[in-house]
Amino acid sequence: MAKGEVVINKVNFSHLSGLPEPVQRYFKHVLKDGQSVINQIELTQHGSLRTSTDSNKWLPFKAIQLVLPNSKSFIWHASIKLFPAVYISVEDSLQSGIGSGKVRLFNIFPVASDSNHKKLNSGALHRYLAEAVWFPTALLPESGVTWTGIDDSSALASLSVKELTVELEFKFNDNNEVEAVYTEGRYGQFDGGYQKRPWQGHFKDYHEINGMKVPSYGEVGWWIDGKLELVWKGEVSKTIVNE
Repeated sequence: MAKGEVVINKVNFSHLSGLPEPVQRYFKHVLKDGQSVINQIELTQHGSLRTSTDSNKWLPFKAIQLVLPNSKSFIWHASIKLFPAVYISVEDSLQSGIGSGKVRLFNIFPVASDSNHKKLNSGALHRYLAEAVWFPTALLPESGVTWTGIDDSSALASLSVKELTVELEFKFNDNNEVEAVYTEGRYGQFDGGYQKRPWQGHFKDYHEINGMKVPSYGEVGWWIDGKLELVWKGEVSKTIVNE
C-alpha cells in the first residue's frame, strides 16, 4: 500500500454519527450498511463539451475513466470529434496528488501537455472530489473526506492529498441525493493561463448499481460575469466496479 492511501473494507453506518444531518441522510440513501467499499471503478461516458467558455461549438466525446479511490487517483481517456474523420485524444489524470493533461491528434501527434504544478494539481483534485458521487464510498470520512455542516440541505466537503487541500459545497435535494457541487475558486485555463474562477456541477437521474445509487447524468461549468457557462455535459452508460 502506498503512503497516504486509506483502505476500508465495509460501509459502517455507525461511523456516520457526528456528520452533518444532510450528509448522513445522503449516505443512508445511496449506500447500504455493510456493503463493500469501491477499490476500483471504470466509467464509460459519452456527451459533449466545449474547449473553452468563449467557444460556441459543442464537440461530441466518448470516454473511459478509471478511478482508484484508495489512492485518490483517476485517469480519463477521451476521444473528441472535431470534424468528420478528425478527432483528438485527451488524457487527464490525477495520481498521488499530481495532475496531468495530454492532447494528441488522432491519438498519435502531440498537441499539448501539462503536468505537476500546484494549480493543475488543485483543479484535478477538485474534479476527483466532485466526481466521487459516481463512487460514493470515496466520500465517507474513513476515505479522508471531512464534512462541515452549512444548513439542512448542504455541507462543505474537504479533502487533502499531501500538502494540497480542496473544498466543495455539496447541495442535496429532497431525495437526499447530491444535486450540485460548488466552489468559489477552482483553477482552470483562461486567456492563456491558469486562473481561479467559481465552478459548479449538477447531477441527476440517479439509479442503482452494485448496491449504490449514483447519477447517470452530470454537467459542469464556470461562472462568468454572473452566468453559469457549461463546458461539459455527459452521461455514464456503463459502470464496472471492483469492490
